[in-house]
Order: sequence, then C-alpha cells, then structure tokens
Amino acid sequence: MSASFFSGFPADARILGLDIGSISVDVVLLDGLGTPLYSRYVRHHGQPDKVLCAELEALERTHAGIAAAVTGTGADRVGRLLGACAVNEVIAQVAAASFRCPQARSVIDIGGQDAKVIALTPSGKMSNFVMNDKCAAGTGRFLDVMASILRMDVDELGDCAAQATAPAAISSTCTVFAESEVISQMAAGVKRPDLVAGICRSVASRVAALARRAGVTERVCMSGGVAKNSAVRQAISEELGVPVSFDPLAQYFGAIGAALWAHKEANK
Repeated sequence: MSASFFSGFPADARILGLDIGSISVDVVLLDGLGTPLYSRYVRHHGQPDKVLCAELEALERTHAGIAAAVTGTGADRVGRLLGACAVNEVIAQVAAASFRCPQARSVIDIGGQDAKVIALTPSGKMSNFVMNDKCAAGTGRFLDVMASILRMDVDELGDCAAQATAPAAISSTCTVFAESEVISQMAAGVKRPDLVAGICRSVASRVAALARRAGVTERVCMSGGVAKNSAVRQAISEELGVPVSFDPLAQYFGAIGAALWAHKEANK
C-alpha cells in the first residue's frame, strides 16, 4: 500500500479511523491523500462508549467525515452503532504499517493488554502472526503498574531509563510477582533510573521472545503506545540484534489502519 492507494479520491475528503483499545480511544482523521489532519488519544477508564461519543461530538464541530471505520475491542458493536465498517485489528495494523513504513517486514505492536508481532511479505501482506493476550507482562499494562509503583507518569519512563548506570534485574515473568520484586528493590535502595531501565528491559525480553516465534526480518517497526518509550525500543533492538524504527504516529496505527480501510470501502 502506498500513496497511490489514494489516487482517484478527492484530496479534500475526510476519512475517520477509530481504535477502541483496552485502555484508550484513538481517533485519526485523514484527508484524501492519506495525510493526518487530526489525531487524539484519550484514556477511557473503562467507559469507552462515553469517551468515544464525546470525541466524535467534538470532532463533528470542526470536521465532517465522509467515511469511517473502527477497529479494536468491540469494533463490531461500535461499528453497528455508528454505521461504520469494523476492521480486524491485525488487518488495521498491517494496513497502517504498509502505508506509513512501506519498507517494514516485521511489525511489533504493544498495546495496553496485549502484544502482537506481524511478519510481512515484500508486498506488504501478512505472512505470519503471533500474539500474547494471556499475560500483562510485556504489555503497556505492565508499564502502567510499574510507573504507578514508582509514582511516575508512564510517559516519563523512557527518559528516566536513559539515566541508568546499572539496570536492575527484573526476573519475575508475572506482573504481580514483578511488582513485589520492584518494591523490594526500592526498599533496598536501588536507584529509580536503574529500576526503570530494568523494567523496560523486562518488557523487551518478553516481546523479543514473541518476535522470534513469528520470525523477525528487517526492517522492524513498532506500533502502539509503548513504541514511544525509547528505552523499550532500544532494548528490543538489542535483544533481536536489528534496528527498530519508530513512526511519530505509531501510537495511532490501529486508527490509521481503520481509516485506510474505510477509504478502501468508500472508494469501491
């Protein structure tokens, strides 16, 4: 998928993509050339419908979408309510990665409560896919829990980890046990940057193991909110022995992929 994908569609068109995740609602509006006009990430705290309605009402006051699609948790239900098409979240990730990172051959998507690794062919089609949705370790939820213990904002973890001198070893594979381990290390006087670096490396180790099962081929790109964490990206790169790229809109890949699908459906 490339910019030519938008040929024949009016440049002033508005295509809306929605991603209803386990912890957030992501909204993206593209024009007819695939350029993002608007993007917004909002944590829904267990009330995705309420947050979604508020976001759509605000968006309607400034933009008018002519096509829309939704992906993520409950996409079928939300799609029926909005009269929008529902898109499988893996398909949405593949579409977004192929459009935003056309050279990508592997996509690592770390969401709030799951992690996915998608292998792509040179033509941008999925050739393999593995997913962890059974355990919070290796997901954004794990980082949220650890940030709360450290009394930090999750967005601060990457910068904090960069100050580490001796990253702590976080050996537990369970979030609950890892929580106790971090608390114990805090009590023992381990410096915060070292703890954060160890936490980020713990996430990377679990995700890298998942990636090896899917088969990692360069170029590797990350998507999802955790992609913003530079320490996790670097640790995954070191674990896999390959560079890991990061698109500024990686957090919105689900919504972007949904918008691309909406465009496809509207342009049939």
